[in-house]
Amino acid sequence: MFNPNDFPKPTRIPVNGVELEVFEAGQRGAEKPIVLCHGWPEHAFSWRYQMSALAAAGYHVIVPNQRGYGNSSRPGEVTDYDIEHLSGDLIALLDHYGYEDAAFVGHDWGAFVVWGLTLLHPNRVNKVVALSLPYPERGEQPWLEFMEATLGDDFYFVHFNRRPGVADAVLEEHTFQFLRNMYRKNEPASEPQPGMAMINLARAGTPLGEPLMSDSELAVFVSSFESTGFTASINWYRNLDRNWRLLADVDPIIRQPALMIYGDRDLVARGENLAEFVPNVEVVSLDCGHWIQQEKPEETNQVILKWLEQQDAT
Repeated sequence: MFNPNDFPKPTRIPVNGVELEVFEAGQRGAEKPIVLCHGWPEHAFSWRYQMSALAAAGYHVIVPNQRGYGNSSRPGEVTDYDIEHLSGDLIALLDHYGYEDAAFVGHDWGAFVVWGLTLLHPNRVNKVVALSLPYPERGEQPWLEFMEATLGDDFYFVHFNRRPGVADAVLEEHTFQFLRNMYRKNEPASEPQPGMAMINLARAGTPLGEPLMSDSELAVFVSSFESTGFTASINWYRNLDRNWRLLADVDPIIRQPALMIYGDRDLVARGENLAEFVPNVEVVSLDCGHWIQQEKPEETNQVILKWLEQQDAT
């Protein structure tokens, strides 16, 4: 397990009209900057096992708490969390450090942001690594409408949008219990996608499965969300159809080299047409659940470092 005291101390950096809490490892000004983007309900601390490994390989590792998380700014408008704002924060972060481009790594919602960033600002991204969430193919129907039609109004994406404030309040009332129950190893791939189960997870008294992290590691996430609440982070979900519209006119093909890492026991569906939209993709699967880089840190590091080394050699 990881000692939270060993995690780098953050700095607050003004970007794109907000301030981001940013953690770093490696040498500033390195020729190989890499930005790690967390998912939900997470924190920059979710990359604790990757930072030193990437720094040792010569990378300047930049790990922000994205807007709405940790001690980063939490704007009040829902639309302040759309893909233009989230990707704009990352571009402004590159500008702050003086980098023309960087490799970007994203897990879960962080992967969605990295895919969208690459579509909107292709010249600022030189490599893409996505964990869990494949390229979000943009169909004819807005994403949220499609989910509601196919998965029902109880699916948690839909619930967050159609019943604003309900999940926020429940999760805030049961923050420790929710996160303790959420962070479990080997999330079984055979279970259905959660609907109200997301809220029930917060109310349930007995967690299932092996804990993903130590009590001291879990305390980092709990303390953060007890301070921030959940509304700002859930507002990312509330921009799903807005993001679908914002991406309407961009070239949908990701031409950068890309690495897609799946967890074999993850509930998130794999991309059926991934290679069609990301032609230069390599796909790797690890025997784990959703929290890939935390559940299998050494294997994740090996896969990413080997792939980066291959790309840097070409």
